[in-house]
Amino acid sequence: MRTNNYAEYSGLLACLQYALDHHHPRLRVVSDSELMVKQIQGKYKVNSPDLKPLWQEARNRIAKLEAFEISHALRHKNKDADRLANEAMDRGMKRPQIPASGKNLSSFGEAGGPASRTEAPPKATPYPAKSEAPPDPYAKADTMLRGFTKDGVVHILGNATIPDGVFVKIIRE
Repeated sequence: MRTNNYAEYSGLLACLQYALDHHHPRLRVVSDSELMVKQIQGKYKVNSPDLKPLWQEARNRIAKLEAFEISHALRHKNKDADRLANEAMDRGMKRPQIPASGKNLSSFGEAGGPASRTEAPPKATPYPAKSEAPPDPYAKADTMLRGFTKDGVVHILGNATIPDGVFVKIIRE
């Protein structure tokens, strides 16, 4: 089991990966997680050792997009998403499903009335027994790379390469 903040970051990483995999170059994210939004925006520091690799991976994926925007929506303005998230968590925890009307539904239809369809409710993917943060591809380098800038582009000397999305610090010699 992980924290709600870990879940929020996992959701963001999934959205970013979906956008990259399906060639959507621009992404706008609205989240009710103030902490995650402000950390991604750079307004809050990431102090949690559990969140730091997720934050770094999110930054890496964001760097691969042409445009990215993230904003905060208060939970009361995002009731449908909050309800769906709670229903998914209940299904994952094997809790009984009780619709907002308080009446049990045997299939998807209007509460208390005949169902218009007889399909079963969607199944949630069960929560993994063991969850691990993605590996930190940008762990502190053990060697210094050398290079130069020309026309605003960093050129690395030798056969060294830097993966896309890495933040670098340039120091004049």
